[in-house]
Amino acid sequence: MANADLAPTGAPEALDPQPPGSLQEPQVRAMFDRIAGLYDRMNSVMTAGLHHAWRRRAADLAELSPGGRALDVATGTGDLAFELAARVGPEGEVVGMDFAEKMLELARAKTAAHPGSRVRFESGNALALAYPDDAFDAATVGFGARNFSDLQRGLSEMARVVRPGGRVVILEITTPRRPPLSIFFELWFDRAVPALGRIVDSDAYSYLPNSVKRFPGPEQLAARMWEAGLREIRYVLTAGGIIALHVGMVPT
Repeated sequence: MANADLAPTGAPEALDPQPPGSLQEPQVRAMFDRIAGLYDRMNSVMTAGLHHAWRRRAADLAELSPGGRALDVATGTGDLAFELAARVGPEGEVVGMDFAEKMLELARAKTAAHPGSRVRFESGNALALAYPDDAFDAATVGFGARNFSDLQRGLSEMARVVRPGGRVVILEITTPRRPPLSIFFELWFDRAVPALGRIVDSDAYSYLPNSVKRFPGPEQLAARMWEAGLREIRYVLTAGGIIALHVGMVPT
């Protein structure tokens, strides 16, 4: 799996607001509560298990030190939160936050498999984080930013709760622009994923490819991060351009 080098971006032009068509917040919460029991299994099927490696890379980009404190927004079943906990160690602390209670129940159930990790899971809203300014050394979101009903507000909230010099990391699916990956992506996400999802939840797995299409591309997301006040923004594309990892620093 070849990765492009992390490349800094300049100050981008302002962008239009996020395109319309997203589900409303109560609909998204209800959808993830419905699919919680099969969420991990479906992730492994759809990514051939590679989502774990991508989360490890996201945790590395947070550049946490032992004893650090991190927030994982839209934590889902907690896999990225546990990766962060492995980096801050038993003296550190990680908070995994989500608004889907069924997801949080599964995340809490995983803590027995991670003895010594100081991870707690809390209910909350990504658009109004219930934490003070500068509370964390890093904030991450893995495959959840595209579900923010207001992307700019969500990014600004993540930047707000991270201390100066800390990092905000975003792991997301993106749309490759060049064949053959663009052709494979279209076939997989427009046809195979909805067909597979009909076995589980037709609405949820029709929503997935649509949410990816609506989400800003790598350069546009970097611009959104700049508008949220982050600097030294870099990103790497992996999995042939299907996965984007962005990192930005809260200015000192």
